Amino acid sequence: MDFDALFNAQLDTLKDDGNYRYFAELERRCGKFPKAANHGEEGVRDVTVWCSNDYLGMGQHPKVIAAMCEAVERTGTGAGGTRNISGTNHDHLLLERELADLHGKEAALLFTSGYVSNWAALSTLGSRLTDCVILSDAGNHASMIEGIRHSRATKVIWKHNDVADLEAKLAALPTDVPKIVAFESVYSMDGDVAPIKAIVEVAEKYGAMTYLDEVHAVGMYGPRGGGVSERDGVADRITLIEGTLGKAFGVVGGYITGSHALCDFIRSFASGFIFTTALPPAVAAAARVSIAHLKQSELERAGQRRQVARLRKALDAAGIPHMRNGSHIVPVLIGDPNKTRMLADYLMREWDIYVQPINYPTVPKGTERLRFTPSPLHTDEDIDYLVSALSALWRQCALVHAVA
Repeated sequence: MDFDALFNAQLDTLKDDGNYRYFAELERRCGKFPKAANHGEEGVRDVTVWCSNDYLGMGQHPKVIAAMCEAVERTGTGAGGTRNISGTNHDHLLLERELADLHGKEAALLFTSGYVSNWAALSTLGSRLTDCVILSDAGNHASMIEGIRHSRATKVIWKHNDVADLEAKLAALPTDVPKIVAFESVYSMDGDVAPIKAIVEVAEKYGAMTYLDEVHAVGMYGPRGGGVSERDGVADRITLIEGTLGKAFGVVGGYITGSHALCDFIRSFASGFIFTTALPPAVAAAARVSIAHLKQSELERAGQRRQVARLRKALDAAGIPHMRNGSHIVPVLIGDPNKTRMLADYLMREWDIYVQPINYPTVPKGTERLRFTPSPLHTDEDIDYLVSALSALWRQCALVHAVA
């Protein structure tokens, strides 16, 4: 059997539908974010990155870089294996204490990525709690969906951010079964924010555990960067808070926080923790310094908020439609995969602006978009240049303008 022919047939379908993904060959340059080197067919050119999840530029922060370099000199480059065999390191434990403190929890547990922490935690909870029912927001991330699916627990999907629908579905369940309400704080593609307090109150009313994914909010919201739950004063009422080290904290890795019993339960039963190599100690050391810095520094968050507001105002003035939300994510809807790809290609080729087109299955068909994430390191000139480029392309492509 010609397996390559089978593979290529499905890849060709992706290309015909406009959903095949092309990746630019970029090289981040230390100390120059959001600039990066694009290794393209015409040679190496500097571009401005507008879609990074390094929201605050902490991957370039001198203190974070120094911490990683010091830890490499002190411990080497790897963890030595899984933590169950040889990989538990003092830096892991220090980072877990920092994370537990960040969210006001008793304990934390590290994973190799936010995807893995969601997948491992939800699959373990759903499979180990007898007759468990997981109530999942319709907008949840693929990692949460996969974890729930792998758990084989009963799944109930409630309408996105619809507290009344959640309550109706909780009320219909038996009172004596374990229930988990799983949702996110900031949804990464639309940028909308969950009504966390209302969700928590409904969950408490029906005796349900709350599972909150804060990956797009940690470092960004709250007086110490504990996320939307900290900002809204409800973190102490949430059973499990999950987050990432790979976005606003500028490193890599995922984690959960909660009670000692909860974290020990996941540590003891989650295959996604037990059987995978631990994060390098140098990564843990850099992440700890990043978190500690953002606990006491408002400079980065304030700068980021300022640039988000400036970009939105400039887009409004130019009549370029963007989705309104209460977060730092600025999606510009295009609604067609081929046009979205074309616009991204033009921006890169003609304007040295890099933004990755977002298409199906990341977003539903017909809602394709460009997703912009201004950082405190994007200058006013960067924003003006971006909006000038978008305005020129909007005129060339005869796209519908918003009311300015």
